[in-house]
Amino acid sequence: MPTIAIVGRPNVGKSTLFNRLTGRRTALVSDMPGLTRDRREGEADIGGHILEVVDTAGLEEADKGSIADRMRSQSELAIRDADAVAFVFDARAGVTPTDKAFARIVRASGRPVVLVANKCEGKAGTEGFYEAYALGQLALQLLQLRLGLGEPVAISAEHGEGLAELESELLAALGLKPIVKARRRRRSEEPEPEAEIPEEAETEAEDPGKPVRVAIVGRPNAGKSTLVNAILGEERMITGPEPGLTRDSISSDLSWQGRAIKLFDTAGLRRKARIDELAEKLAASDAVRAIRFAEVVVLLIDAERPFEQQDLTIGNMIIEEGRALVIAVNKWDLVEDKQATLKDLKETVAEKFAEASGVSVVTISAASGRNIDKLMKAILDAHAVWSRRISTAEINRWLQVALARHAPPQSKGRRIRIRYMTQPSARPPTFIAFCSQPGGIPESYMRYLTNSLREAFDMPGTPIRINLRKGANPYADK
Repeated sequence: MPTIAIVGRPNVGKSTLFNRLTGRRTALVSDMPGLTRDRREGEADIGGHILEVVDTAGLEEADKGSIADRMRSQSELAIRDADAVAFVFDARAGVTPTDKAFARIVRASGRPVVLVANKCEGKAGTEGFYEAYALGQLALQLLQLRLGLGEPVAISAEHGEGLAELESELLAALGLKPIVKARRRRRSEEPEPEAEIPEEAETEAEDPGKPVRVAIVGRPNAGKSTLVNAILGEERMITGPEPGLTRDSISSDLSWQGRAIKLFDTAGLRRKARIDELAEKLAASDAVRAIRFAEVVVLLIDAERPFEQQDLTIGNMIIEEGRALVIAVNKWDLVEDKQATLKDLKETVAEKFAEASGVSVVTISAASGRNIDKLMKAILDAHAVWSRRISTAEINRWLQVALARHAPPQSKGRRIRIRYMTQPSARPPTFIAFCSQPGGIPESYMRYLTNSLREAFDMPGTPIRINLRKGANPYADK
């Protein structure tokens, strides 16, 4: 798949252009410069060709080893791996010394370049656009001398203006020709929001060829990006000792033992009361959306500070959302009494996450790559349980045994009868029990049924939902 890297200094509208080209609002967008830190990839249908578009962090001069320097390194990797580069500058500000400095990096890469003048909407944008390069041939020649990247394309990524010309230039840079006359969706329309899991998707049979969506979540500085890099086998995410480095939920595709996986790195989640910066609020919202979009969620715990209140809050959020849960305990190499610590951790998990009893706890070291194989196996096992379906006959044979072992209590002096049970959907496993008095069954008896069902059909670590309905067996006369 041909790849286009969108690069430029901070706050010129790269993420807005990325969202516009891909047709989805996946990249975080704000007036705050430097919001994007990691590379984000997405597919765009341009002229009938499916292309990979890469959003990058703003290019900045920075001290070696700083966060900005690590961001710049990721952007330079994106340029190196791209087939073409869209170099974006702010038409309202004109060409700055920073633009010129990084234009040299782009030129040195040898990649075909499309120069993009963004924010050309309105009078100010038009004036800045012409001031930058279009006020006669002399101004154009001066701009080409300053940037050396050819003639710019004027656009407004925010308003969707100039996208048709830009797409033509991008295809030309890749040596491609349009194979369709027009896109189905007008480019002036707003990008679609990133789709969450639709209700009907939870009831579909599992497609073995469809990627398993896995989100890595946890508190700041637990090592989520380091873990993603270890799984991918490359320095894909920016890492470091500073908490809160990741802001966007970045997805990466990989294959593990023949199974396709889409892996999401997310921002660290803190208590709402401690979130005050706009960037962190946006990042936290994006991380929560990643949990809802995922099928399996890995809750990453710091072995040196295990199961603080925020860890428990995140874990219960995952269970409430109905996602399969795997707990990874990072920095295990720093733990001295491993046997006693692991015992305590498992007891805490059993107590605090009773609604998903049997959650896998995997000890790892993201920095060294220890036990990554075990973690990936636990992820795929959890996904298989989360997607499991049980035949109606098996469910009702189990139900008769469970009722004989422990009958429902009476309600208002009347015996409660549970007549029949079926599984209408999986992902997570969801059951309907038809009974005489749905409102009379206490929570304690529902926990008994859930735990018995989990044990009988070997469904550890996934939420099980049992819904009660009043009525007789709907299949009794069939």
